[in-house]
Amino acid sequence: MRQLNENADVVIIGGGVVGLGLAYRLSEKGMKNVVVLERGYIGSGASGRNPGGIRQQLSLGENIILARESVKIYARLSGELNFNIMFRQGGYLILAFTEREVEQFKKNVKLQNSLEVRSRTIRPKEAKEIVPMLATDKLLGATYCSTDGILYPYAVLWGYAQAAERMGAKILTFTDAKGIKVEGGEVKAVVTDKGEIKTPVVINAAGAHAAEVASMVGVELPNKPYRHEIAVIEPLKPFLDPMVLSLHHTLYVGQMMRGEVLAGVGNLDEPPSHELRASADFLPKLARAIIEVMPQFRHLAVMRQWVGIRDMTPDGKPILGEVEGVRGLIQANGFGGLGMMLSASAVKLLAELILTGKTPKMLEPFSLARFREEKLDKEMYIAGVH
Repeated sequence: MRQLNENADVVIIGGGVVGLGLAYRLSEKGMKNVVVLERGYIGSGASGRNPGGIRQQLSLGENIILARESVKIYARLSGELNFNIMFRQGGYLILAFTEREVEQFKKNVKLQNSLEVRSRTIRPKEAKEIVPMLATDKLLGATYCSTDGILYPYAVLWGYAQAAERMGAKILTFTDAKGIKVEGGEVKAVVTDKGEIKTPVVINAAGAHAAEVASMVGVELPNKPYRHEIAVIEPLKPFLDPMVLSLHHTLYVGQMMRGEVLAGVGNLDEPPSHELRASADFLPKLARAIIEVMPQFRHLAVMRQWVGIRDMTPDGKPILGEVEGVRGLIQANGFGGLGMMLSASAVKLLAELILTGKTPKMLEPFSLARFREEKLDKEMYIAGVH
């Protein structure tokens, strides 16, 4: 057990990819007294329960820009951290099974291209050339981006954690934030189950528990926790370069460098929940979807399944930055199914905000204040969104 700091320059609540990434970026910029509070072990939350897909093929310009910059960071992050994050740019193939999807995907590719993301629309024949086992009898088209990829989430977490600690950050696992003290509208301290830490800045990077943390100081977030189940299929020799995504089936499939195949499918009828127990109907639903898309999977064995909790906002965009009324409280949550994809660039921008006191222009579209608007543009490229 590590001794609790009496004081800190910043306390980050949540030891996932956002919290650890931010601890690394702040430490890299010279901040010496950074503390991360993680109620479980590193990787116990959504950051350790996702397939590691990294793509820029999104539908909202602000999300596309964060994803584009994150891909650039991931391409060099192994060397930067001196830790192999197993990032492989094998591309992302997104399938269209309806005319509506075909037309929408064309518009999205046009937007992506305008923002310097080299995605393109392709015909079913070319999609099958990229993924030979793909069934194309019902496929109407697809989009593809060769610079998208996949990484090993735990490696990113461990790499961030070790690099941050080398530069002086303290990561306290199994330490639960119980309250945030505010006086005169300013953050003064964080109360944990092991004592109190005085600090002028608190980062709410608590993932699916972010709304609970914000409520400690009377801030209401629209975030809701939604279960998402994933299965790992027996390891095989490399055969699947890109991640494959079908929004029509709420399905994604990808193969890691070590050979295992990860697959997930969404359940749009399930209410918000923090329930981590696996369900009985997940595997039959996954089997139906994956066999329709890639029939050869009917012969493969499932090794295990698990549940992750997505911290979803109503528009599929994260909440990043300061909030009115509580000086020193910064939100870094609401990433939903895009945490690994967007966080690498998001944490650099948040570190700039914390160190300079000025909000970078790229962060402005992610303000909590946007929910005052009557109409929100929604991110459509999340499998199983509500």
